[in-house]
Amino acid sequence: MIALINSFNHAYDPVSQLLLKLPINWTIVAQTLKQTDLAGDVQRAFGHFVQTGQIWALLTGLIIGYLFRSLTTY
Repeated sequence: MIALINSFNHAYDPVSQLLLKLPINWTIVAQTLKQTDLAGDVQRAFGHFVQTGQIWALLTGLIIGYLFRSLTTY
């Protein structure tokens, strides 16, 4: 059993040494680049926020929270 483990370690060492010598720039090969449109993304998110009616839930919660805080403090 120990001989099997030692043979695996000997086979692993050259591979690990090879991987350690690869240039770091190879990692960019695995990435995909896409154009980002931050203003467009924010505009679409806000439009969806208004279209689904979440804006009214936010405003209602703010008003009720403010009234509750006013009534519970001196």
